[in-house]
Amino acid sequence: MNGAAKMPEPAALLTAEKIHVWRGERHVLRGVSLKVESGRLLHLFGPNGTGKTTLLRVIAGLLRPEQGRVCWDGRPIGEAREQYQSAMAYASHEAALKADLTALENLRYAVGMKRRASETELRAALEETGVGGCADLPARVLSAGQKRRVAMARVLAMRASLWLLDEPYANLDTSGGALVSRLLEEHLDRGGLALVIAHHALELGRSIDRLELSP
Repeated sequence: MNGAAKMPEPAALLTAEKIHVWRGERHVLRGVSLKVESGRLLHLFGPNGTGKTTLLRVIAGLLRPEQGRVCWDGRPIGEAREQYQSAMAYASHEAALKADLTALENLRYAVGMKRRASETELRAALEETGVGGCADLPARVLSAGQKRRVAMARVLAMRASLWLLDEPYANLDTSGGALVSRLLEEHLDRGGLALVIAHHALELGRSIDRLELSP
């Protein structure tokens, strides 16, 4: 990896304990628990409408569950908010880029809320994901696949220990999918953690953990 990477903190641990979420009268998540340790990836899958994205948003701290808790290294994320936010990179199923900003400006804006990053680092992250040539183009002119690559560059540039990725393979061709798999393997090799939503089976050069949500 290039200068966009950083050695994550060792021996990190993410847990979620008996998470319950309702949407109106619908009980979306029913006591879901999970654990992800350093160097491990948890593949979250299941039919549409089973609460995968909802669970990821709870773990990212974007949605408060009615019951249950999420902990980072043994502390509830609400009590370790600053530490957890600096350790976590969240990528939603949408690329979530500001249309009138360039790819580089999008990274500068998002990463800048986490840490100071030089232009050299940000351009290196874009190069790493194969969109270095798009750095100075506005996001609105990029293809769906290019936007997804920029979103992955944003994750890289955040230098986070924990990756929370919602459908990171969406809109990518075969080479793009292989890139995401390689980046995940390298992240895990450095001791990182990942929780990934994907409809298809994940094939990495290592064993991975799986959690299926059901209706």
